[in-house]
Amino acid sequence: MKTNSGAKKRFRFTGTGKIKRNHAYHSHILTKKTKKQKRNLVHTTLVDNTNLKQVRELLCLR
Repeated sequence: MKTNSGAKKRFRFTGTGKIKRNHAYHSHILTKKTKKQKRNLVHTTLVDNTNLKQVRELLCLR
């Protein structure tokens, strides 16, 4: 089975094996967003538990 090529560009692993992701809504239409909003979208966060199974399947991790 092949790894989803879109997923391998979007997700990274932490040292403990959790999956990191970037925030959405930070690529365009930035003029109407506040500085605080844009600043908070820069940081990475962990994939939520509700989506973890789907992401692991896209990355061929079972």
